[in-house]
Amino acid sequence: MKSLSLCTALLGAALALPAVAQSDAPLHKQNGVLVNAAGMTVYTFDKDSAKKSACTGKCTDNWPPVQASTTVLSPPYSSIKRDDGTMQLTYKGKPLYTFAQDKAPGDKKGDKVKDVWHAVTD
Repeated sequence: MKSLSLCTALLGAALALPAVAQSDAPLHKQNGVLVNAAGMTVYTFDKDSAKKSACTGKCTDNWPPVQASTTVLSPPYSSIKRDDGTMQLTYKGKPLYTFAQDKAPGDKKGDKVKDVWHAVTD
């Protein structure tokens, strides 16, 4: 009887693994917009080039880079090393940021700022 319970528990744990792996994604879509774990909108900057952030210095006061962890990321996520040595999360090769004026989850006040900042919808 104990071995049947053990097998059932192990099977249940194995079936739960894909759900756990899915939730480990650094970002997720909410209402059609990519957000971080806190539900804050993430943005891209048109002046960035592939694998290089153009938002440095005071720019990061308004547009904090989304920090990348040291874990291995799966496409479409990756990371770049910023000039200051920190790691920044990328989505489809584009560095990601949050916007300091977004105060609550779901805010998108940074979308289309100066026509160079964009909420990630794809």
